[in-house]
Amino acid sequence: MTAAARATSKPAVRGRWAPVALITALTAALALPASRPSVTTGASRPVATAPVAAVDDALVHLRDSTVHVVVQTWPGARSFAERAVHRAHGTVTRDLPIVNGAAATIPTSAIPALARTPGVRALSLDRRVAPQGSPSSSDVRSVYRKVVRTDQLNQHGLDGRGVTVALVDTGIADVPDLSGRVLPVTDDLTGRVTACENLSGEASCDDSYGHGTFVAGLIAGNGAASSGKWTGAASGADLVSVKIAGRDGSADVSGVIAAIQWVVSFKDRYGIRVLNLSLGTDSTQSYRVDPLNYAVEKAWAAGVVVVVSASNRGPAPGTISKPGDDPWVVTVGATDDRGTVPIGDDQLPDFSSRGPTAADGLAKPDVVAPGAHVVSLRAPGSVIDTQFPTYIDGSYRRGSGTSMATGIVSGSVADMLSATPTLTPDQVKHALAATARPVASDDPMAVGAGVVDAFNATFNAPAGLANQGLDRSSGLGSLDLSRGSVRVQADDPARTVVGGLLTAQLLLWDPLGLVGVDWVGSNWYGSNWYGSNWYGSNWYGSNWYGSNWYGSNWYGQFDGSNWYGSNWYGSNWYGVWQ
Repeated sequence: MTAAARATSKPAVRGRWAPVALITALTAALALPASRPSVTTGASRPVATAPVAAVDDALVHLRDSTVHVVVQTWPGARSFAERAVHRAHGTVTRDLPIVNGAAATIPTSAIPALARTPGVRALSLDRRVAPQGSPSSSDVRSVYRKVVRTDQLNQHGLDGRGVTVALVDTGIADVPDLSGRVLPVTDDLTGRVTACENLSGEASCDDSYGHGTFVAGLIAGNGAASSGKWTGAASGADLVSVKIAGRDGSADVSGVIAAIQWVVSFKDRYGIRVLNLSLGTDSTQSYRVDPLNYAVEKAWAAGVVVVVSASNRGPAPGTISKPGDDPWVVTVGATDDRGTVPIGDDQLPDFSSRGPTAADGLAKPDVVAPGAHVVSLRAPGSVIDTQFPTYIDGSYRRGSGTSMATGIVSGSVADMLSATPTLTPDQVKHALAATARPVASDDPMAVGAGVVDAFNATFNAPAGLANQGLDRSSGLGSLDLSRGSVRVQADDPARTVVGGLLTAQLLLWDPLGLVGVDWVGSNWYGSNWYGSNWYGSNWYGSNWYGSNWYGSNWYGQFDGSNWYGSNWYGSNWYGVWQ
């Protein structure tokens, strides 16, 4: 999740589509000319006066060596188009007379020539679609617990019991799998008890976007709605929901910082030992001065293990998001376990961000975990839930992204701490890295130390401490630079833009306490500036789609196994839903 969201008027995105029931998305995606040019069919081949064929925009951005396409022709030209596919060293895989064309696999390099072939009317990407409704759970493989070996910890009675994970996200829905384990929060000023610490501006603690509930299920779902079939990594752990975003998933960096300070201030009251941040910005400000980095380091110093997503902006180097760029925290990338427990066939999705960090050149991520096609909880009625209504066993769905891998690692850490409550954050991070297994790539800037092995990290890790000799952030850098390329605005009559020194509370950022917000010098355990007149009913933003939108594996090669789902607002930050 990013620290800001989409614009109030949704921008058009090239190549974006929505799931379509029972009919192929290809015909719907075609850009057809207004009128058909004349075509004359001769004895040997058709002769067309048509211009270059209409080409699905998504084909322009593909980098794969081969691609699955649908070739549509003008009447009388089908046989000639098929010969053109063969001349391009492609293969016709299915005849599609209903659209006067054929499905084919062709080299990507052949697309321009095929588009200029006389008689070819349109070329479209052959997208995978699914019928609306629930797939059979027997066809779904989600084996991440076995891959990271939390299932073996659970067999030893270690399921995160006695540990609380703070989830700074879009809220957590009231669902059976988390019942009784999302701790109620008491407002010290009013005495009111609610289901979350709510910094989103929405009145309810419900997850109206759908991301937070999904991550919560990966951390601590107990499978109550599936007779134990779909469970999280730490099914006995408690959760505290710190809601920072509403229906469009938007939040400002200052809101995230306020949420982290709340966690630090009340960690002892709620037993918080782990902080999950499946979020980030594309800021390139050095961690040594950045306010958001300062916040996560304060949480780490307070004894909270901070687990942060690398982000979904790969595969280019230098795409780790903030605060995942901080050397102190555990930064998590994603792997695709291919639905199998052995890790020898695991792959590295293009979406998973790579190091080094943009500003400081540090090696990241630290570890990886499965983050492709994992099964977790729905938030019924949320934006994601209604936009992509393909459910599993009624209460679950699939998703892909480093947000998901981060939740799995947070649950793994909760299991470790339930076994040895005295572990410090530096000991936990060292154990995770020392016992991780090589996977998917030999590039440490892609997979760090490797895939997490929670069982060995708990029982067989060598003694040691991470983070020795590291510099700390001063926190005195620019709040505005911490936002990166994204901005939010309040849903108020003035459409107040949050930028520069303005915080989400419409206060001036004042790190030295010269005006009133004593940021660097404050006692973090008692300061409550996060609670002062939290402003706005909703937040909206620009540049929500981010960079590297056309990652080849993010869209997928559409062979079914490495297509990670359909995009929605913020998919570069949150993930996709398939």
